[in-house]
Amino acid sequence: MNKYKSNARIVLGIIIFVSLTTTAQLFCATKSKDSGFTLWYDKPAKKWSEEALPLGNGRLGCMVFGGIQKEQIQFNEDSLWTGDENPSGDYKTMGAYQNFGDLFISFDTNSPAPEVKNYRRSLNLNTATATVEYDQNGVSFKREIFVNHPQNVIAIRLSSNSKKLLSGALELKGAHNEKTMVEQDALWFEGKLSNGLEYEARLKILPRGGVISQSESSLTFKNCDELIILLTAGTSYIMDYSKQWKGEHPHQRLVDTINTASKLSWNTLYSRHLEDFQSLFNRVDIWLGDSDDSLKSQPTNVRIENYKKGVFDPELEATLFQYGRYLLISSSRRPGLPANLQGLWNNSNNPPWSSDYHSNINIQMNYWPAEVANLADCHLPFFDLVMAMREPSRKATQAAFGKVRGWTARTSHNIFGGHGWQWNIPSSAWYALHFYEHYKFSGDTNFLKNVAYPMMKEICEFWEDRLKELPDGTLVVPNGWSPEHGPREDGVSHDQQIVWDLFNNFVEASQILNVDPDFRAKVASMRDKLAAPKIGKWGQLQEWMIDRDDPKDNHRHTSHLFAVYPGRQISVRKTPELAKAARISLEARGTTGDSRREWAFAWRCALWARLLDGEKAYEMICGLLQYNTLPNLLGNHPPMQMDGNFGITAAMCEMLLQSHAGEIELLPALPSKWKNGYVKGLRARGGFTVDIIWKDAKLQSATITSNKKQSFPVRYGDNVKNVEFNKDKPFVYKP
Repeated sequence: MNKYKSNARIVLGIIIFVSLTTTAQLFCATKSKDSGFTLWYDKPAKKWSEEALPLGNGRLGCMVFGGIQKEQIQFNEDSLWTGDENPSGDYKTMGAYQNFGDLFISFDTNSPAPEVKNYRRSLNLNTATATVEYDQNGVSFKREIFVNHPQNVIAIRLSSNSKKLLSGALELKGAHNEKTMVEQDALWFEGKLSNGLEYEARLKILPRGGVISQSESSLTFKNCDELIILLTAGTSYIMDYSKQWKGEHPHQRLVDTINTASKLSWNTLYSRHLEDFQSLFNRVDIWLGDSDDSLKSQPTNVRIENYKKGVFDPELEATLFQYGRYLLISSSRRPGLPANLQGLWNNSNNPPWSSDYHSNINIQMNYWPAEVANLADCHLPFFDLVMAMREPSRKATQAAFGKVRGWTARTSHNIFGGHGWQWNIPSSAWYALHFYEHYKFSGDTNFLKNVAYPMMKEICEFWEDRLKELPDGTLVVPNGWSPEHGPREDGVSHDQQIVWDLFNNFVEASQILNVDPDFRAKVASMRDKLAAPKIGKWGQLQEWMIDRDDPKDNHRHTSHLFAVYPGRQISVRKTPELAKAARISLEARGTTGDSRREWAFAWRCALWARLLDGEKAYEMICGLLQYNTLPNLLGNHPPMQMDGNFGITAAMCEMLLQSHAGEIELLPALPSKWKNGYVKGLRARGGFTVDIIWKDAKLQSATITSNKKQSFPVRYGDNVKNVEFNKDKPFVYKP
């Protein structure tokens, strides 16, 4: 009997496997060969923020213009900052992220205006490589650029289909009036900012054939068959408060970096780059349907313009999704700093909002996709900086709020633990959510015990010291703010919701670790006494304790909806009346005027997804692409900011998969436009990896893999199934 049962299981397994394979093949077969997430253009870039193409390895970044007679590659290094710990809190003295410099490559030609044909400038997201190709005077020229993470160099190769035709000059220019030094095959400059931070950039050329010569400030190459250029940069910054954030001059480190990289062949540099990058990028794949062939033959900027006119382009939407992942990998890697307002890319010494870290939504949104889009590794630089700034933040907090435990931060901060502008008092509690989410997705109890929990506890202690008790016993956050909107007063919804989330997560963490039972009970009691969300006179979720919300208010922030997303206090199924009120508030805010911001579209997309409205969520994707997306697919606040790119990726994940409510929910907000599709490699809380296939807007199957043995509910629509998972053994869910 057991034999027959065993054979039956085998047969059933084969049937399921064949079915899934056939379904997957069906959809894979429909994917265009040209849909590999590539941005391309038929002209060189003229405008830095709108047209140039971003590359990066988390520390080094550059923007590629793709000029014909003169190439410009503007570059950055993530730690080149002015400012310091800024004890005054004055925003004007906090400092700013700096432009590092530019590499210019001028090309000799045989005529003043040579004819150029077949020009193509592209960025392949799958390989993190920018390419410039064109034909000139019957010769095909090619440029390849990538930023290698293992070797920490920007690598550039110039080539043609004929020998001895590469001639020109290289100039390396700093952004702070540095003098460029010239050596036999190298260019370099160094400097020192007013805060004492030392820095240096170095370039080395590796020719094949031809002659290299030098002038006072440049290198000339003549009649080369091929030319490889390696560029690196660094500073004396170290992420260590006890050492005043500064270490040794970067000179020797950069010399060693360049020398090591120069001993490697181009193929080795590229293969190491590819292996490193794709180990992250290839974790997730997505297909949302095929675009018309007529669209695929058009440059990306034209496709965006067509999209603005209402042309359906699902491959462009899928590319937007992967672009957010690409940008996060490119701007947030250890050992480096977190992505700032502009990610990693900046061409100014006085950038908008200092290109800083904004604690009232922006840096948080940067990391919304990190866990769910399977890029937890990219989350780590954010944790590193937050942990490093705790001590100076404690001092600043006590100076501002008196004898309180724990810490919080102002709205803006730099890389030296310095704060500026208004106090955003629940900011550290919002940061703590990211630490706890990292545990929830990974199940890493060591991280929870040694990193997340101690931080969460001290922030709870801050709020134990800070909360105000009303005569009826209700607890409110005093002198709160609904960023960046309205007056400062007690019990602002944004603050209340974030503190509730902190307390709720701490109670869970304490139970998981089985520690601090007395303090856990105290925190649970405070959580239950917090002023709860209120429904106002026109059915809205109130932004303030006083019912003053204006139904005509189209402010860009939806701070009072934190409890819907990224929080979990309000949900359609558990708190339907509050969810309805949140919906009314969201509808009233609209998407015109001040609401028409790239990050606002992203947040509202995630909010609509949590409210299980796929059509409204999809409208936010359309709004972002139609109103706040630049030709190079970067988000435009305006000006350019990176948070919308990151946020829309996270929001699209929420449309396809949710796990905040203690269950895995499949396709919770699937829009009708995405009739057929699949997504592979998304992460769910509890330690799950999820692949989903759908057809005719209905789930076909989901393959779910758990990183441990556990029982967990899986939902599709109204159907909930409790599944017994075995470690690393895929479970196939079919409706």
